[in-house]
Amino acid sequence: MRGWFAIPLWKRVVAALLLGIAIGLLWPAGAAAIKIVGDLFVRLIKMLVVPVVLITIAAGIASLGDPRRLGGIGGRTVALFAFTTLLAVSIGMGFGLLLQPGDGIVLAGVAPHVLGPAVTPADQLLGIVPVNIVDALARGDMLAIIFVAVLLGIASVVSGEAGKPVVALLQGLAAVLLHLVRIVMEVTPFGVLALIANAVAGNGMAVFVNVGWLALCVILASLVQMLVVHAALLRFVARLPVVRFFRGIADALVVAFSTASSSANLPVALRVSQDNLGIARPIASTVLPLGASIGKDGTAMYVGLLGQFALQALGIVPDAWMLCVMLLTGALAAFGTAPVPSASLFMLAAMLGAVGVGAEQTALVVGLVLPFDRLLDMTRTVPSASANLTVATLVARAEDGLDEARYRGSTAT
Repeated sequence: MRGWFAIPLWKRVVAALLLGIAIGLLWPAGAAAIKIVGDLFVRLIKMLVVPVVLITIAAGIASLGDPRRLGGIGGRTVALFAFTTLLAVSIGMGFGLLLQPGDGIVLAGVAPHVLGPAVTPADQLLGIVPVNIVDALARGDMLAIIFVAVLLGIASVVSGEAGKPVVALLQGLAAVLLHLVRIVMEVTPFGVLALIANAVAGNGMAVFVNVGWLALCVILASLVQMLVVHAALLRFVARLPVVRFFRGIADALVVAFSTASSSANLPVALRVSQDNLGIARPIASTVLPLGASIGKDGTAMYVGLLGQFALQALGIVPDAWMLCVMLLTGALAAFGTAPVPSASLFMLAAMLGAVGVGAEQTALVVGLVLPFDRLLDMTRTVPSASANLTVATLVARAEDGLDEARYRGSTAT
């Protein structure tokens, strides 16, 4: 067992992927025999969706800690992250609609999807506010759950001293959930083996073609988010040279790519923000830790893209209202995503659940993408790191906390 856990998880997942392909191609009957393992993995994912969405979003907002941070630096920071996150979701959805990476995928075991009777926009809006919170949690009503999570987080912050026990509870629950997610991720190799074996047994190697298109979309959307959105904010809002910025944060981007974690990247981001960009310590120490929790441009982009990928794989053509709902829920879900590898896959259910896609179907999409997610996760963590440092630079510029001479002379160290 020690030898098993000593092997990095991504290597175990890749090995399971290869074994699953072999079983699916050479022994289809064996794939059917281990189908129950994949079903158990799907149920584990379903088990986590509601608590992860509710607690992480509430805890992320509650991490502001002091209600005064909702104004001033905190308010400006949250507003900037909200802006870049919305753009990131839009860019991800745009690439998904343009390149159609999920078109033609056949998910083994997925029944034809029925959206049910049409629901008016007024009913959709009313449905965001649950009549019974417990019932909304039990039914997995994602729009209502996100609404409750946002209110809970805000109320915890503005309650001041009286709300501190709730904030501590939320943060403790979030920490426990992160460990629970890690435990479930240890089951991933076995679930991937079973799901991929059945997918290949049913569809052959064609199942992997569209994953390549998905990877291309992730790379292109990440580049657009960084080189267009972030660069434009730096050049036209902060009026600072863009090349100097990216040269100064090179170390942080490399660490973000290698760890696929915003939290792991935080110490390096704090160093380069002060040494290379000239951001004052009080601003860096306020904005960057907050950004590690809510600055998720890469996750937002990926959730938007993967949402379109999933709809295409399930044969659903979204209308304008569905796209608007996915945009808003994707941005909110990204705000609450835990800063650990592959956490965004658990938030996909929040977006798809808001437009009527069942958790079982979402879990099948996750099972298809998960074996490849480590590399995709590494890629999309880079624009998240860039967003965090971009917002810190903009806030420092606005608060007169930027040493421009140091910024303009910055070099990667």
